[in-house]
Amino acid sequence: MLAETVCSAASAAGLGIAAVTAYRKRFLAAFRIAAYSLVPVGLVMTGVVGWLADTAFSPTAWAGFGVLGLAWVLFATTRAVERRGGGTRKERRAARAAARRDAVAPAASEPSLGRGSTTPATRPQSAPPRAGGSGDDFSDIEAILKKHGI
Repeated sequence: MLAETVCSAASAAGLGIAAVTAYRKRFLAAFRIAAYSLVPVGLVMTGVVGWLADTAFSPTAWAGFGVLGLAWVLFATTRAVERRGGGTRKERRAARAAARRDAVAPAASEPSLGRGSTTPATRPQSAPPRAGGSGDDFSDIEAILKKHGI
């Protein structure tokens, strides 16, 4: 009963504002305000407001919303696990078999930007060994710069 009274008061206030707007010769805005102000009364007359009030204060309705939320969480979780896992068991087996079939040994025996060991056979040809200790600090940088033509 309180909701119906509030809706009726809001509609009456809206119609009053629409009348003032029409008095100021702004008829298009006045008709728009009148349309918005008639919505609460229409909702009361159709029974939507009563149904919403009964739903908002019903523990059974809130339990139903909780069950719907739980169902949504379960659905979203299973979708995420399915995407992460790669589909069905048959698809996962086929992917594992393909991975075993296409496995390749690593091609490089040492990192491309560093020296694996200090033996002369593995030392880069473009950077000759230096006699001083301070020159070794920049040999990697020089090799990189020479590689890029700088």
